[in-house]
Amino acid sequence: MPINILMPALSPTMEKGNLAKWLKKEGDQIKSGDVLAEIETDKATMEVEAVDEGILAKIVIAAGTADVPVNTLIGVIAAEGEDAKSISAAPTQAAQVTQVQAAPAMAQTAPAQASLTSPAASAASAPHASGVKAFASPLARRLAKDSGLDLGLISGTGPHGRIIERDVKAALSGGTARVRPAASSAPAAALPIASMSDEAIRSLFETGSYEEIPHETMRKTIARRLVEAKSTIPHFYLTVDCELDALMAAREAINLAAPKGADKQPLYKVSVNDFIIKALAMALQRVPDANVTWTQGAMLKHKHSDIGVAVSIPGGLITPVIRKAETKGLSTISTEMKDYAARARARKLKPEEYQGGSSAVSNLGMYGIKNFSAVINPPHATILAIGAGEQRVVVKNGAPAIATLMSVTLSTDHRAVDGALGAELISAFKQCIENPVSMLV
Repeated sequence: MPINILMPALSPTMEKGNLAKWLKKEGDQIKSGDVLAEIETDKATMEVEAVDEGILAKIVIAAGTADVPVNTLIGVIAAEGEDAKSISAAPTQAAQVTQVQAAPAMAQTAPAQASLTSPAASAASAPHASGVKAFASPLARRLAKDSGLDLGLISGTGPHGRIIERDVKAALSGGTARVRPAASSAPAAALPIASMSDEAIRSLFETGSYEEIPHETMRKTIARRLVEAKSTIPHFYLTVDCELDALMAAREAINLAAPKGADKQPLYKVSVNDFIIKALAMALQRVPDANVTWTQGAMLKHKHSDIGVAVSIPGGLITPVIRKAETKGLSTISTEMKDYAARARARKLKPEEYQGGSSAVSNLGMYGIKNFSAVINPPHATILAIGAGEQRVVVKNGAPAIATLMSVTLSTDHRAVDGALGAELISAFKQCIENPVSMLV
């Protein structure tokens, strides 16, 4: 049957191209690898190469024609054994649309080669993971490559059993195609996962090898807010090591002195995290220009230190806020946090208990994490990421010594807090941590 030559898409965004010249004329014998025509795009001039054999029976679009839409019929090839003189332009079918794979040379201004195929052309250049050499259109090959599919396991419904776009899409939707081994699926990694459809991502994994768990509303909200935060807030990070030995001693003394209730149990037990909340609250008071929230029209400079604390709960996390933390004692902060954490895990917090705040603390030290950088939680301008306290060798008075150190990283919204101001804030926090008595004055 006649083979339609279509205007190829030389890039994912190409909609039209100029058919600069035909390098073959009607009646010429066409061999695989012959350059048929030159097509101009806004970025390059591409030489279009045939991958099928026959006779160029008809030129439908003349050389020099500008703005030819992608997938427009531009010529017809007579297949082997057909009478080229009796062939007119065959009607284009949606299932026969073919496209050219974009090559790295597309960005060059010099001519670059691409492969133009027609619906009956054989296109695979190498065996697939199944060991079967697949015959597929360029569009089908590209779709399969982006989805990580093995073309050798797909049955073609195009002319001469050729795999076309609809075959790949049917395999994706029906789950009948297998994923290529990891070594063969490297090209698919070039496509950002965020831009891939759910079906395309599922196709990267063997059917039955995973459990699909629908997103809860909380997880969807967390995902949306994190994307917004990283996309719209210009983060920068500052890290310091804080010595904890004085704090640990103060904590032990405070807990030993805690009054006991009727059950003879201490009424409170202060944690290192309680000191951290208090220290950040005091640091924001000492560096008030960093206790701010960015808005498009103005900077909101807060009078109090309302500190959010990230709490892990099933399905995500939530950040209850200790209001006016700079005015509260360690025992009060400890009691509030225990109550918030319990009600957060039971999902019984009120909106006013987790909304707002001027900064936040995210502590992964209890998991042995040495240091990390947290994502800012709007409307905050800063967030403090807390690592584990551990004994390290330090130099004191010119001699090695052992000290308990904790690495702390401040993530900062550069729109609201500049580098020097952020440095002042984290330095003030370090001073509070290393001199805990100063927080009690």
